[in-house]
Amino acid sequence: MTSTPRSSPGSSSVPRTRLLSLGLAVLVIPLGLASRRRSLPWPAFFATYAGDTLWALLVFLLLRFLAPRRSALVVAAVALAFSFGIEFSQDFHAPWLDAARRTLPGRLVLGAGFLWSDLVCYSVGVLLGVGLDVALLTRRCPEISAPSNDMA
Repeated sequence: MTSTPRSSPGSSSVPRTRLLSLGLAVLVIPLGLASRRRSLPWPAFFATYAGDTLWALLVFLLLRFLAPRRSALVVAAVALAFSFGIEFSQDFHAPWLDAARRTLPGRLVLGAGFLWSDLVCYSVGVLLGVGLDVALLTRRCPEISAPSNDMA
């Protein structure tokens, strides 16, 4: 009786995880930037909360790209810690940091002012990342190989 060889869970899924994470990140960036455009007719709820939610989703996806062998929960924990750290840093006002925040890249990455609602948005964004990971990125390998019907 022969059985089919099982692939190791991390080997063939690393390039797939990286490719999908990067592809999703490339899609999230323009959507996040567009969510901040006041000239577009977004619903008020979307215009208020989508940018921060998509920012945290982007953090999750970029971390997943950088660490494809880590579990989605580890990546989520790091993404949340990073996002919360950035948000809490907005209460710190050093001249050099405020100068960085006045630039477009600084404002997009570091934000401008602390809001409790941003922490909720970051949590939702990271949860979306975990959901996408489960739905698209996680490759499930069967635990037990099916027996072969070979009689020889």
